[in-house]
Amino acid sequence: MPTPPLGCSKDDLDTPALCLDLDVMDENIRLISAACRAKGVNWRPHVKGHKVGSIGKAEVDAGALGLTCAKLAEAEIMAAAGVKDLLIANIVVGPHKMARLVELRKIADPIVTVDHIDQVLPVSRAFQPTGMSCRVIIEVDIGLGRVGVLPGEPTLQLAQQIRALPGITFAGIMGYEGHLLTIADPVEKQTQIHEALDRLVTTKQMLEANGCACPIVSCAGSGSYQISITHPGITEVQAGGAIFMDVFYREKCGVQGLGNALTLVTTVNSRPAPDRAIIDAGRKSMNIEVDVPQIKGRPDIAIERLSAEHGQLKLQPSAQSLKIGDRLEIIPGYEDLTVALHDQFYAFRSGKLAKIIPIEGRGKLT
Repeated sequence: MPTPPLGCSKDDLDTPALCLDLDVMDENIRLISAACRAKGVNWRPHVKGHKVGSIGKAEVDAGALGLTCAKLAEAEIMAAAGVKDLLIANIVVGPHKMARLVELRKIADPIVTVDHIDQVLPVSRAFQPTGMSCRVIIEVDIGLGRVGVLPGEPTLQLAQQIRALPGITFAGIMGYEGHLLTIADPVEKQTQIHEALDRLVTTKQMLEANGCACPIVSCAGSGSYQISITHPGITEVQAGGAIFMDVFYREKCGVQGLGNALTLVTTVNSRPAPDRAIIDAGRKSMNIEVDVPQIKGRPDIAIERLSAEHGQLKLQPSAQSLKIGDRLEIIPGYEDLTVALHDQFYAFRSGKLAKIIPIEGRGKLT
C-alpha cells in the first residue's frame, strides 16, 4: 500500500485506517497525569493498549512514574525507548522468560507480578548469580476471581517467603477491581470499589505491622481510576487505555472528561438497501465483543453486524442519502482489541498527517 504523504488529511488515506489524534491524546495524558498528581497518587499507565515505545515515553515525560506492561515483550519495547521503571502485570513463567528478564534488568528496573512461591523461586535462581536484584510484587485477589492471593494472611505468608530469597526485592502489592467497572449506578460503583480497595490497603497495613515494608499499592484500570485515585493508601494506578478512550470506557464505565483520540476511518462500499450500508471494515479491523463501535458524529447510523471484512450499518431515514464512496469515522468499542489488529497508527495534528507510528508490540505476546 502506498505511504500517504505527511500533511495530508484523513480523506487522503486508503481504508480502513486506524487514526490517532495526537492533540487529543496529549490532552488526555495531561488530564490523567494532573488528576493523579492532585490526589497524591502516582500514575503508572498500562501500555497494552498502544504498545508503542514513543507513546510510553511521552506518558513518562508528562509525569507518569513508570509504565505497566502486560507481557515481558512489551517491557522490552518500553525499555528500548528509555523507560526504566516497568511493572509486568502478567505473571512471568518459564526458563526462556527468566533469561530475558535477566537481560531486561541490565537496562531497566522491572517489577514482576506473582501469586505463588513457585513463580518466585525461578526468579531468585536466575538473579542470584548475577549480582542484580529483581523487584517482585504480589497480586492480591480483591474480588475479580482471576489470579491473585487472597487478602490478609495468605498475602503476608507469601511476602515473608519472598523476603527470605536472594536476588529478590519485595516491592509491594497490587489488585484489580476490574469486576466492578461496569456497575451502572455511580454511587454503588464507588461504594463497591472502595470496599475492594479497603481489602488491598488493609493487607498493606498487615504486612507493615509484621515487618514487611510495602512501598507500592497498585490498582485501577481506565474504567475505575477516577474513583480509585481518591482511596487512601493507594500509591499508584495503572489506567492506560483512557489516553485513547473508546465506547466501553465512556458508556459502560462512566469515564468522563476525556476525548476520543482513536478512530477508524472506513469507506462505504455497498448500499444494498435503503436502510443498510456496508463498509470496508469488519472484525479484522475492529473489536465488537466488549462494546459496539460507534460512528463518530452520526447517531443516525449504527453498526448492526460485523463479519470478517464487512461492516453492516443500520441507517435511520436521515442517513439514507449515504452513498458508495462516502467516508465514515468510527470510535472503537474497545481500543485494546482494536489496536491489536493494526500495524500502524496514522497520527494527526490539527487535521494533518504528522507521522505514521508503527505499533511495535503488535503480535509480541510472550
